[in-house]
Amino acid sequence: MKRRDFLMAGIGAGIALPAISRVAYAAGVNKPRRVGLIGSGWYGKCDLLRLIQVEPVDVVAICDVDRNMVAEAAELIATRQASGKQPKTYGDYRRMLADHAFDLMIVGTPDHWHALPMIESVEAGIDVYVQKPISVDVVEGQAMLAAARKHKRVVQVGTQRRSTPHLIQARDRIIREGLLGKIGLVEVFCYYHMRPTGNPADQAPPDYLDWDMWTGPAPMRPYNPLVHPRRWRAFMEYSNGIMGDMCIHFLDTARWMLDLGWPTEITSTGGILVHKDAKANIADTQTAAWNFGDLRMTWTHRTWGSTPDPDYPWGMIIYGEKGTLKASVHRYDFVPRDKKQQPIHADVKMELDEYPEDKTEKGLEKHVAPAIRKHMRDWLDAVDHRTEPVADIEQGHISTASCILANLSMKLGRSLTWDPVRQQVVGDAEANRLLARDYRAPWIHPTPGSAGPDRRSRPRRRLWKR
Repeated sequence: MKRRDFLMAGIGAGIALPAISRVAYAAGVNKPRRVGLIGSGWYGKCDLLRLIQVEPVDVVAICDVDRNMVAEAAELIATRQASGKQPKTYGDYRRMLADHAFDLMIVGTPDHWHALPMIESVEAGIDVYVQKPISVDVVEGQAMLAAARKHKRVVQVGTQRRSTPHLIQARDRIIREGLLGKIGLVEVFCYYHMRPTGNPADQAPPDYLDWDMWTGPAPMRPYNPLVHPRRWRAFMEYSNGIMGDMCIHFLDTARWMLDLGWPTEITSTGGILVHKDAKANIADTQTAAWNFGDLRMTWTHRTWGSTPDPDYPWGMIIYGEKGTLKASVHRYDFVPRDKKQQPIHADVKMELDEYPEDKTEKGLEKHVAPAIRKHMRDWLDAVDHRTEPVADIEQGHISTASCILANLSMKLGRSLTWDPVRQQVVGDAEANRLLARDYRAPWIHPTPGSAGPDRRSRPRRRLWKR
């Protein structure tokens, strides 16, 4: 049997996947795919460990600029992968790419480091799983899409709501069955208090962290303990704030459920309105609106105050003429207008009995793990058949750019009209100049036509193997 047939047969028989991985590896069912990880922090590990659960891959090397983080990840991976081997560790992804041949690469870095490793991986002939948002500016996304297509690589984006079982059910059971009728409005929102409110002093970076390499192409600013690990999204130098973190998930979900393409007009307002003394420089309050023709989508986030609906602090509401669908990572609810119809409710299934290691894994979002596993299976199937995965890089680019354009609208104080064919803002030279951020030297900003040796000949930072 082929590797994928073996795994699927085991799943159908109800065998635990970790056991399948070890049996498959011991039996030599084909050669395990060689996997690398760039960015071994929180979600890099979450993604990689879910991949290990669905296929007996061989994680041969991992990379992170934090020596402690990459060493801890290597030890954990050895306990999970079928071979029991520790992957080699690196502090520079370019050296890792030069030293090994990979079949698959996971890019789980902070957002400002997504574009270059993803592009260089596909140039090396590797299929990639890259976290969302795919980029911190629109031109990065254009370059990533162009590189994936040029090198014919399968690229899955970590917008795993498209693989969330209860949300697939909501799409099929509610929307595709026509229970909502004509849909005119989608509201997307987040009311989590996720923006740091502290103001710690800048300080010297810890000796185990290469701060210069961590900063990479972003503007150099002093190290601050708010940044690393995990809270770097509080700074626009490395991210697109809560818009690029939380909005993209359910904006993308709505686009997927309703088969929406590019918006034609984007407008947004907001800023730092309440917690003005915090070190963080992302907005604590923001609203946005996207025009999708006969449908409008809106976004609201507040990192202060209370949520309007405690059952739905983060999610979306789809309004139809026949009813309303609320959806989140935890549940969905359909409320029909016709009182003779019964409401429909479903909750997430966390699969903890099927995957007992999920119960104790540090930092794992247990309710999200099933979606990541399904997302990984979809990616592997697309790799096997050379087809587009459910969250193909082009879909990730559309959803990412839609959020970035909203931030640009807020920054400029005006609405933007988007031309999806020319990939430009119509009649707005200032906005078009902002579609690409400045890169810190010696890093060179990628463009859709910059793949290959010319771009990779940029001056090199020091390279070393850990």
